[in-house]
Amino acid sequence: MKKQRPIRPSANTRLTDSLNQVLADSYALLSLTHLAHWNVEGPGFFALHTAFQTQYEELFIAIDEIAERIRALDAYAIGGLGTLAKTAQMTEFSSPLVQEEYVRALIAASGKVVSDAERARDLAGEAGDAESQDLMIGRITLHQKTTWMLKSFLKA
Repeated sequence: MKKQRPIRPSANTRLTDSLNQVLADSYALLSLTHLAHWNVEGPGFFALHTAFQTQYEELFIAIDEIAERIRALDAYAIGGLGTLAKTAQMTEFSSPLVQEEYVRALIAASGKVVSDAERARDLAGEAGDAESQDLMIGRITLHQKTTWMLKSFLKA
Protein backbone atom coordinates (compact mmCIF):
# COMPACT_ATOMS: atom_id res chain seq x y z
CA MET A 1 0.00 0.00 0.00
CA LYS A 2 1.34 3.39 -0.99
CA LYS A 3 2.05 5.64 1.96
CA GLN A 4 0.31 9.00 1.68
CA ARG A 5 2.36 12.14 2.20
CA PRO A 6 1.37 14.24 5.22
CA ILE A 7 -0.64 17.33 4.43
CA ARG A 8 1.55 20.43 4.54
CA PRO A 9 0.19 23.08 6.98
CA SER A 10 0.42 26.01 4.52
CA ALA A 11 -1.40 23.97 1.89
CA ASN A 12 -3.90 22.91 4.55
CA THR A 13 -4.98 26.53 5.19
CA ARG A 14 -5.32 27.24 1.49
CA LEU A 15 -7.20 23.98 1.08
CA THR A 16 -9.63 24.56 3.94
CA ASP A 17 -10.28 28.10 2.70
CA SER A 18 -11.03 26.63 -0.71
CA LEU A 19 -13.28 23.94 0.79
CA ASN A 20 -15.13 26.66 2.70
CA GLN A 21 -15.65 28.43 -0.62
CA VAL A 22 -17.23 25.28 -2.06
CA LEU A 23 -19.31 24.96 1.11
CA ALA A 24 -20.63 28.52 0.66
CA ASP A 25 -21.24 27.99 -3.06
CA SER A 26 -23.13 24.78 -2.38
CA TYR A 27 -25.29 26.45 0.26
CA ALA A 28 -26.12 29.29 -2.12
CA LEU A 29 -26.95 26.81 -4.90
CA LEU A 30 -29.17 24.87 -2.49
CA SER A 31 -31.06 28.06 -1.67
CA LEU A 32 -31.48 29.04 -5.31
CA THR A 33 -32.60 25.53 -6.25
CA HIS A 34 -35.13 25.55 -3.42
CA LEU A 35 -36.45 28.91 -4.64
CA ALA A 36 -36.84 27.54 -8.15
CA HIS A 37 -38.55 24.41 -6.77
CA TRP A 38 -41.13 26.50 -4.93
CA ASN A 39 -41.91 28.89 -7.75
CA VAL A 40 -41.46 27.14 -11.09
CA GLU A 41 -44.54 27.15 -13.33
CA GLY A 42 -45.40 26.05 -16.83
CA PRO A 43 -45.66 22.92 -18.93
CA GLY A 44 -42.50 21.43 -17.41
CA PHE A 45 -43.69 22.05 -13.84
CA PHE A 46 -43.86 18.47 -12.58
CA ALA A 47 -40.53 17.39 -14.06
CA LEU A 48 -38.68 20.51 -12.88
CA HIS A 49 -40.35 20.58 -9.46
CA THR A 50 -39.24 16.99 -8.88
CA ALA A 51 -35.76 17.50 -10.36
CA PHE A 52 -35.15 20.62 -8.26
CA GLN A 53 -36.21 18.76 -5.11
CA THR A 54 -33.81 15.93 -5.88
CA GLN A 55 -31.04 18.47 -6.43
CA TYR A 56 -31.56 20.49 -3.25
CA GLU A 57 -31.89 17.35 -1.12
CA GLU A 58 -28.59 16.05 -2.54
CA LEU A 59 -26.94 19.43 -1.90
CA PHE A 60 -28.08 19.36 1.74
CA ILE A 61 -26.22 16.08 2.27
CA ALA A 62 -23.17 17.30 0.33
CA ILE A 63 -22.92 20.47 2.41
CA ASP A 64 -22.68 18.39 5.56
CA GLU A 65 -19.97 16.19 4.02
CA ILE A 66 -17.92 19.22 2.95
CA ALA A 67 -18.23 20.85 6.39
CA GLU A 68 -17.24 17.60 8.11
CA ARG A 69 -14.20 17.28 5.83
CA ILE A 70 -13.12 20.79 6.82
CA ARG A 71 -13.42 19.76 10.48
CA ALA A 72 -11.46 16.57 9.81
CA LEU A 73 -8.65 18.82 8.58
CA ASP A 74 -8.71 20.56 11.98
CA ALA A 75 -10.25 23.77 10.63
CA TYR A 76 -13.67 25.31 11.10
CA ALA A 77 -16.53 25.38 8.64
CA ILE A 78 -18.03 28.79 7.98
CA GLY A 79 -21.70 29.37 8.59
CA GLY A 80 -24.48 31.87 8.96
CA LEU A 81 -26.54 33.06 6.03
CA GLY A 82 -24.74 36.40 5.73
CA THR A 83 -21.28 34.85 5.82
CA LEU A 84 -22.22 32.12 3.38
CA ALA A 85 -23.81 34.58 0.94
CA LYS A 86 -20.87 37.00 1.17
CA THR A 87 -18.41 34.17 0.58
CA ALA A 88 -20.36 32.60 -2.28
CA GLN A 89 -20.78 35.86 -4.21
CA MET A 90 -23.37 34.03 -6.29
CA THR A 91 -25.84 35.89 -8.48
CA GLU A 92 -29.31 35.62 -6.97
CA PHE A 93 -32.54 35.65 -8.89
CA SER A 94 -36.02 36.51 -7.72
CA SER A 95 -39.32 34.97 -8.64
CA PRO A 96 -41.30 34.78 -10.77
CA LEU A 97 -39.25 33.63 -13.73
CA VAL A 98 -40.24 31.54 -16.71
CA GLN A 99 -39.09 27.96 -16.23
CA GLU A 100 -36.23 28.26 -18.76
CA GLU A 101 -34.78 31.22 -16.82
CA TYR A 102 -34.73 29.21 -13.58
CA VAL A 103 -32.87 26.48 -15.44
CA ARG A 104 -30.36 28.92 -16.98
CA ALA A 105 -29.73 30.55 -13.60
CA LEU A 106 -29.11 27.17 -11.95
CA ILE A 107 -26.75 26.17 -14.78
CA ALA A 108 -24.72 29.34 -14.14
CA ALA A 109 -24.69 28.75 -10.37
CA SER A 110 -23.58 25.14 -10.87
CA GLY A 111 -20.77 26.40 -13.09
CA LYS A 112 -19.42 28.51 -10.22
CA VAL A 113 -19.55 25.53 -7.87
CA VAL A 114 -17.65 23.41 -10.40
CA SER A 115 -15.00 26.08 -10.90
CA ASP A 116 -14.40 26.49 -7.17
CA ALA A 117 -14.50 22.71 -6.61
CA GLU A 118 -11.85 22.26 -9.31
CA ARG A 119 -9.62 24.73 -7.46
CA ALA A 120 -10.17 22.84 -4.18
CA ARG A 121 -9.47 19.54 -5.95
CA ASP A 122 -6.18 20.87 -7.27
CA LEU A 123 -5.15 22.28 -3.89
CA ALA A 124 -5.99 18.93 -2.27
CA GLY A 125 -3.76 17.22 -4.82
CA GLU A 126 -0.91 19.61 -4.08
CA ALA A 127 -1.39 18.98 -0.35
CA GLY A 128 -1.40 15.20 -0.77
CA ASP A 129 -4.95 15.02 0.59
CA ALA A 130 -6.54 12.28 -1.50
CA GLU A 131 -9.70 12.27 0.61
CA SER A 132 -10.49 15.95 -0.02
CA GLN A 133 -9.51 15.48 -3.65
CA ASP A 134 -11.93 12.55 -3.95
CA LEU A 135 -14.71 14.55 -2.30
CA MET A 136 -14.23 17.39 -4.78
CA ILE A 137 -14.06 15.02 -7.76
CA GLY A 138 -17.41 13.60 -6.65
CA ARG A 139 -18.90 17.08 -6.36
CA ILE A 140 -17.59 18.10 -9.79
CA THR A 141 -18.93 14.93 -11.39
CA LEU A 142 -22.38 15.40 -9.87
CA HIS A 143 -22.61 19.08 -10.87
CA GLN A 144 -21.48 18.29 -14.41
CA LYS A 145 -24.21 15.65 -14.65
CA THR A 146 -26.82 18.05 -13.24
CA THR A 147 -25.73 20.74 -15.71
CA TRP A 148 -26.04 18.29 -18.60
CA MET A 149 -29.57 17.39 -17.48
CA LEU A 150 -30.60 21.03 -17.08
CA LYS A 151 -29.17 21.89 -20.51
CA SER A 152 -31.07 18.95 -21.98
CA PHE A 153 -34.31 20.42 -20.63
CA LEU A 154 -33.61 23.63 -22.55
CA LYS A 155 -33.42 21.66 -25.82
CA ALA A 156 -37.07 20.64 -25.56
